[in-house]
Amino acid sequence: MNRDSLQRISSQRRKDAAALLKAGHFAAAYYLAGYAVECALKACIAKQTARYDFPNRRLAQDCWTHDLERLVQLTGFGDTLAADTNASPGLTVNWATVKDWNESSRYRLSITKTDAEDLYYACTARPNGMLAWIRRRW
Repeated sequence: MNRDSLQRISSQRRKDAAALLKAGHFAAAYYLAGYAVECALKACIAKQTARYDFPNRRLAQDCWTHDLERLVQLTGFGDTLAADTNASPGLTVNWATVKDWNESSRYRLSITKTDAEDLYYACTARPNGMLAWIRRRW
C-alpha cells in the first residue's frame, strides 16, 4: 500500500461514514470515521519513506497499529500536534474525541447517534477537524 492509496482510502472512508451516519448506521459510521483518520496518519508516514530505500524494519512493524496516538508519534508530528492543540481550543476538543477511537469499535453495536456524530464532526470539522489537520501534512 502506498501514500496515494492511503489518501484515497481515507477520503472514501470519510464519505462512507457520512452516508452511514445519514442512514442511521451509527456504529458503522463511527468505525469508518476513525478508520479515515488512521489511514490519513499512515499516509503521512508513507510520505516519509523514500522511494527505493529499504524500509526501517522497526518503523514498518510499529506502523501496523490502529492506535491513533501511536500513529501521530510515528508521523513525527507529536510535538506539532501538542503545540497546535495548545493554540486551538477547537483542535484540542476534536483531538480529545478522536484519540479515543480504536479498531475494536467495529464490534460495538452500542454506539449512539451522539457518539457517531461527535466523532464524525471531530474528524471533519473545518478548520480544526483532525482530517483537515492531517491533510495539511500528508
